[in-house]
Amino acid sequence: MKYLAKFSLAAAFSLASMTASAADIKVGSVAGVTGPIAELVAPILAGRNLAAEHVNAQGGLLQGDTMKMVVADSACDPKAGVDAGGKVVNIEQVVAIVGASCSGATNGMVQSVTIPAGVVSVSDSATAPSITDLKDNDLVYRVAPSDSYQGRALASHVLASGIKKVAVTYATDDYNAGLAEVFAREFKNMGGTVTANQAHEPKKASYRGELATLAKGGPEALALFAYYGSSGITIIRNSIENGLFGKFYAADGMFDKSVIEQIGADVLRGNIDISQSSSDYDDVSYKLFAAAISAKGVNPKAPYAAHGYDATFLMALAIEKAGSADRGKIAAALRSVSKGPGEVIRPGEWAKAKKLISEGKDVNYEGATGIVDFDENGDVSGIYGINTIGADGNWQTKLLK
Repeated sequence: MKYLAKFSLAAAFSLASMTASAADIKVGSVAGVTGPIAELVAPILAGRNLAAEHVNAQGGLLQGDTMKMVVADSACDPKAGVDAGGKVVNIEQVVAIVGASCSGATNGMVQSVTIPAGVVSVSDSATAPSITDLKDNDLVYRVAPSDSYQGRALASHVLASGIKKVAVTYATDDYNAGLAEVFAREFKNMGGTVTANQAHEPKKASYRGELATLAKGGPEALALFAYYGSSGITIIRNSIENGLFGKFYAADGMFDKSVIEQIGADVLRGNIDISQSSSDYDDVSYKLFAAAISAKGVNPKAPYAAHGYDATFLMALAIEKAGSADRGKIAAALRSVSKGPGEVIRPGEWAKAKKLISEGKDVNYEGATGIVDFDENGDVSGIYGINTIGADGNWQTKLLK
């Protein structure tokens, strides 16, 4: 994926691994730096690092301390998520964590490491419905909405597009399996027909046999829940080459430029719709974020880049509100700064927020992704868009109302 004009994963590590000083306050930045969505993660890290840069350039945390983002690779994998969480919590002694990127890695990390250690985490891109129901002692949050919302939004969009019968295939991981379950249930509840619903193993060389089975029963399209770099592109290629499916609906794990590059814009134009947690592009907060990250050479519409910014800026606000880098005080402060009443704080307005908090006044962050009011489970509702291929051969996004 080529969302980045100047930014790279190497730059992400450089920005997030600056030389420590005695005044550092460490925050974990756990992400799938390697693995099936590595290209998607680079802009997310850019969003996180931009938020920390804004904090540090406008007075820093507390008594002028530096917000230091400590990167650990969760590889979009549950075991790697546990290892990454253990590294930043037990070795680096971070006060809180932004991440992890993927749902499986997040579930592994929080259940094995952060919840037992009493460490708050805010994910910018873990969306599995299973996270909602964790017994987390109010320590697990996310600024990306649950796929309970995305599955419903995508099902509604498919039906509104005139498609009444679909086959469903999903990869066997927390994110894709959970999303497929919600989609299939909601699609049927709305009057659609699921002709087949089948799991698939990732990283196979071919899915021709599975697709031949899925094509039976007269489906009009394939609802595909997979990561583009693991099984998604192969499934689309096999479908088209064998004349089994020509119309596809997918979720944000498939939203990458490499899908167009490897399959072809002309082949996919009008034949693939991909849902994505998005932002209101006309909103003041989004425009502030977009201008700042565009100046870094990063596409502001890259998936979850804005969420990465919001998760990090909220964590900084929570530390500032808590008045210390005490792990045990951050959760309550996080809820306080994310929801009114209080004076509205937007992306880049750290100096304003810091002054208000020092004066004992309430602040209410309204982010690049919209209003980030956490419910009792640490979830937000969010905004969704549908991505299709435009005349120029690139993805174009239309917000769902």
